Amino acid sequence: MSFSIVLVDDHQVLRDAIKEILVRHSDFQVVGEAGSGPEAVDLCRRISPDLVVMDIGLPGMNGIEATGELARHCPHARVLMLSMYDDQDSVMAAVRSGARGFVLKKACATELVDAMRTVAKGGTYFGAQVSDKLLSGVQSGNLRPQPRPGREALSPRERQVLRLTADGKSNKEVATLLHLEVHTVRSYRKSLMAKLGASNVAQLIQVANATGLLDNIRSGHSEGV
Repeated sequence: MSFSIVLVDDHQVLRDAIKEILVRHSDFQVVGEAGSGPEAVDLCRRISPDLVVMDIGLPGMNGIEATGELARHCPHARVLMLSMYDDQDSVMAAVRSGARGFVLKKACATELVDAMRTVAKGGTYFGAQVSDKLLSGVQSGNLRPQPRPGREALSPRERQVLRLTADGKSNKEVATLLHLEVHTVRSYRKSLMAKLGASNVAQLIQVANATGLLDNIRSGHSEGV
C-alpha cells in the first residue's frame, strides 16, 4: 500500500531532504509540495492526500491555522506537524487544531519515517519529549478535556454519521449513503461535536478514537451501512 503525501514547508531545502529520505521507502509517494499555509490548503483540497507533513512556522497562515482549515475542508488528510520547538503551547495548539502527530525537525530520519507511517495508517505519533509536553498540558487543563459520552449517549443515526465521517466520507457522501439531505448530515455532525466536546471534524474523530467509542460502534453497529 502506498500513501500519498504533501510536504508543506517554506524551505525548499527541507522538502528536498524529506523527499530524499522517502526515496528509500516505496510505501510513500510525494504528490505535492507547498511553501505556505494558503497554498497547502488549496493543494490538499484539490488532491486530498493521505498525509500532510506540515511545518508550524509558515508565511501567510501558520501550520496550526492551516491544519484547522484542512480539518474542515479535507478531513481525510492526516496531519503530522514538524517544528523546531517542542514548547507546550505549540504542542497543545497542534493537537487542538487536529494534528495527529508532532515531530521535531532535529529528529533522525528513522523517527520521521516511523511517525509518517504511523499517522498515515490512522494512528498518532508523539515523540518522548513531545509526549511529556502533551501530558503536562492535559494535566494542567490546557486541552480542556470533558467527560465523553458512551455509545449509548448517541442516537443510531449519530453513530452511523460518526462512523462514516471517521472513514473519510464527505457530507455529500454520507448523505447519499444514508439517504439524507446534506444539511441534515451537517446538523448531525454539529450535534456529535457538541456531545464529544470537539471543535472540528478532526478533533471529533480523535476523541472518538481515543475513548474507544469508534471501536465500539464499528464492532457493534447494526444500523445499515
